[in-house]
Parts: sequence; structure tokens; C-alpha cells
Amino acid sequence: MKEAFRALACQPEPLFALGFMLFPLLGLICAALGFWMILTGAVLGGVIVLVTITQAFAFGAYWAIGKRARILSGK
Repeated sequence: MKEAFRALACQPEPLFALGFMLFPLLGLICAALGFWMILTGAVLGGVIVLVTITQAFAFGAYWAIGKRARILSGK
């Protein structure tokens, strides 16, 4: 299973899908969920969702875009 994920992480097409589509979409959904939780009264849970989960998806997208750029440049 690990070999399959490593093989996918070395190809630009899956990294494009992760970096430009999936991670930003999931980050946006989690940000909306966090704001909704704050507005409905679950302030601590909303802040945790905004700070941890949303940022994890943002950094994941940043990683995938950078890795894809390195693969396409040949470095």
C-alpha cells in the first residue's frame, strides 16, 4: 500500500488533482464548518477546526503544488 502511494506522489497528475482541486475544496468546506460552529455557539470546536484541519488542508495543497512543480522541472 505504501508503494502505491509513493508511486502516486511521483506523478504530476495526482498531485495536480490534490493540490489544485481536492485539498482546496476540503479546506474551504472545513473553513465553512468552523465558521458555522463559531456562529452557532461551539466557539472552541470551531476554532480548533479552523486552526488545525483547515490549515492541514492548506499546507497539503501547498506541498502537492510544490512537489508537482519540482517533478515537472526535473529536479
